[in-house]
Amino acid sequence: MRLLSDAELAQLLDKDIFHTISSAADELGLECYVVGGYVRDLFLERPSNDIDVVVVGSGISIAEALKERLGKRAKLSVFRNFGTAQVKYKDLEVEFVGARKESYSHDSRKPVVEDGTLEDDQNRRDFTINALAVCLNGPRFGELVDPFDGLADLEDGIIRTPLDPDVTFSDDPLRMLRCIRFATQLNFFIEDETFDALWRNSERIGIISGERIAEELNKIMMTKTPSKGFVDLHRCGLLARILPELTNLDIVETRNGRAHKNNFYHTLEVLDNVSRQSDNLWLRWAALLHDIGKPKTKRWSNQAGWTFHNHNFVGAKMVPDIFRRLKLPLDAKMKYVRKLVDLHMRPIVIADEVVTDSAVRRLINDAGDDIDDLMTLCEADITSKNEVRKKHFLENFRIVRTKLHDLREKDYKRLLQPCIDGNEIMEMFNLKPSHEVGELKKALKDAVLDNRVPNEREPLMALLMQKAKEMGLAQ
Repeated sequence: MRLLSDAELAQLLDKDIFHTISSAADELGLECYVVGGYVRDLFLERPSNDIDVVVVGSGISIAEALKERLGKRAKLSVFRNFGTAQVKYKDLEVEFVGARKESYSHDSRKPVVEDGTLEDDQNRRDFTINALAVCLNGPRFGELVDPFDGLADLEDGIIRTPLDPDVTFSDDPLRMLRCIRFATQLNFFIEDETFDALWRNSERIGIISGERIAEELNKIMMTKTPSKGFVDLHRCGLLARILPELTNLDIVETRNGRAHKNNFYHTLEVLDNVSRQSDNLWLRWAALLHDIGKPKTKRWSNQAGWTFHNHNFVGAKMVPDIFRRLKLPLDAKMKYVRKLVDLHMRPIVIADEVVTDSAVRRLINDAGDDIDDLMTLCEADITSKNEVRKKHFLENFRIVRTKLHDLREKDYKRLLQPCIDGNEIMEMFNLKPSHEVGELKKALKDAVLDNRVPNEREPLMALLMQKAKEMGLAQ
């Protein structure tokens, strides 16, 4: 980041849209400032098309004047109940609001709003780096207003509240998540007193809706290194209130000198590994949740040591409740995450043994179109510090991927379903949908997957009749 003079700021704002806003504000005799994220991102040299404008007076009046000047290409939306307006023009979205001051009650994050000055408006901002304002009025065009040294915090990479952080976070607890989200997105550090206030006010997150929490978690998840955000969430006590299933992983037990790994920090390593390979939000969620079943399945035996048998299955069953609690989508996205959590051990088991066509066929059948994402997750899950063992797994994963490619080339995906289906089985043996039908279908499917018989009608019919006799369904 480099410091900019007022003249350089004016040059950066030398766009038709800002001069048109300036002209409208001057004609109406109103003070007008571009504020918040757009100004912050100017200094960070991050492109942005979302512009927030604060007006000391009526923001709606300037929005209406701007629309009139821009003509038919601009779309105006007015929200009189909130005293705000939005103008969409080309690829820009400009939000106008009157300067205001706010007061809060303890049980709500919705403030009582009154008209205010620019100073009042900057006082209510969440962080110093978001309280920067640049004047758009003609005589002062490009002049920076920075009452809280936000520019210095930008230069030092610090997240800090303008006023008392306890008041800031208690008034609107969502700001606590925003604090950690900005620190993660920008790779900044949270100032000590601000961080301590996160801990002191963490219980206040209880008044925030699941939707708003999920929105911030998703933004943290989509950063370059999401583990940074989750470590901060854990350290300040917020994660235990939002996703206790994750904090339950932060434990290491030792018996007879044998300890298991810390599955919390392992999970974050897997998440970062996946994030280096994919921008798929839901694959990243699968990485975050892939081991949540481990606390419930942890067992000790003198022979095997620590085990977590079926943690993938238990974890998959936990996914819908987490999505429901956080108001995340309960549609195909949730089912995708649940499936990957359930299957994430399968490629590892295959890669730990001789990689057979039969095992890979079963994997293709169960993972379907998500097989590549599953492989990405499983490769990310190899975090062993034993380089020999790690090399062994990754080499076998390479073999698995090669076999996946070869089997696809042969169009095995089309051939995996036996050519005799459940409807025909029910008709042949006069059965209704039942356990017996499922068992017969499974016998045919297993035979095809294991390549014991070709997926052809005659050999499958012979196998079907043999199985039906064993079950007492045929003579």
